[in-house]
Amino acid sequence: MTDAEPRATEESNANDELPSAERLKAFTDAVVAIAMTLLILPLMDSVTDADETSTAAWLAQEWPSLLTFMLSFVLIANFWLTHHRMFARVERVDKGLLWLTILWMFTIVWLPVATAITSTFDADPIEKLVYVGSLALTSLVLTLTRIYLIRHPKLHHEKPQLLSEGLVVGIIITSLFALSLLVMLAIPSLNYWALFLLFLTWPLHSAIMRARGRVPGPRA
Repeated sequence: MTDAEPRATEESNANDELPSAERLKAFTDAVVAIAMTLLILPLMDSVTDADETSTAAWLAQEWPSLLTFMLSFVLIANFWLTHHRMFARVERVDKGLLWLTILWMFTIVWLPVATAITSTFDADPIEKLVYVGSLALTSLVLTLTRIYLIRHPKLHHEKPQLLSEGLVVGIIITSLFALSLLVMLAIPSLNYWALFLLFLTWPLHSAIMRARGRVPGPRA
């Protein structure tokens, strides 16, 4: 038996000892579902407190809160879809991946609070920093998780090219969140409309892939 054979056996045994990713995936799905549900609570409280007003008056008064609710709902759903696709072929979890996922879940659970802040307090730079900064942090942790998976192929069976393309998308989205925040702070009148910069994600991704001599694959 060569020296390489015992090492290969030890690595195989180590991989077998790593816990399955299925429980972590289920836990993550539950956390995201709860966070999305929590987004509606401030609006439910507002309806309860509106004893003597009309539906039209309530809608006129609460439309900013309704918009931020819908925006946060869509963004959390998109974060979940990205995480779901990323973990689709992950089979094992080590401590590094576990703690990165816990950190990502923390940012997701915080987003309902950041959303409530936008409709509770007067608009100011700190409010925008808290909300958009929270979104950027969630995206950043997803990007760091993808980097971790690229460096630990024993945890998954994903194609390296798809992980690489997904990493490019993650970097673009995180950068656009940061750029949106800078634009909002520099031009306060734009408010959260600056987040429409995120629509540049796929044109930028396609341009980068063409520059690298690759045809963009399915969205990761």
